[in-house]
Amino acid sequence: MASSDAHTAYDFSFPSIIGGEVHLSDFQDKVVLLVNTASMCGFTPQYEGLQKLWEDYRDDGLVVLGVPSGDFGGQEYADDAAIQEFCEVNFDVDFPLTSKTDVTGDDAHPFYKWAAEELGAERAPKWNFHKYLIGRTGKLVESFDTRVKPGDDEVVSAIRSELAGG
Repeated sequence: MASSDAHTAYDFSFPSIIGGEVHLSDFQDKVVLLVNTASMCGFTPQYEGLQKLWEDYRDDGLVVLGVPSGDFGGQEYADDAAIQEFCEVNFDVDFPLTSKTDVTGDDAHPFYKWAAEELGAERAPKWNFHKYLIGRTGKLVESFDTRVKPGDDEVVSAIRSELAGG
């Protein structure tokens, strides 16, 4: 689907790192923290915080979705199996991951083009570990840049607010 035809995040899907598709519509009535990730970045330790959020809030309706990308400095493995192994072995990641995906430029995944249209280009990813918070209705609620860690108060407060009904 073209990003201009989308009304909510539920209009998008990503190839899954384990095969098949990750349909954002499968997360209706959930809160989604969608994060472009990279395995060889100085911010890669944020995987720990993302996993902790997933463990702490998934029973309340939070989904953490990692979107591996090599767009910034080529800091991601080329092979999905290597990405998945890195995440599992080094950070015990068990939240869903997409296949390696472009998040910027002309080849950006349509979700990322839509998110930039919705929130403005200044809130699009400028580096790895940019975070988008999607509310229970599929609307973009917030974005957090790379330097904002998953466990920072502003992220946790926004997640809790959305889980409580916005």
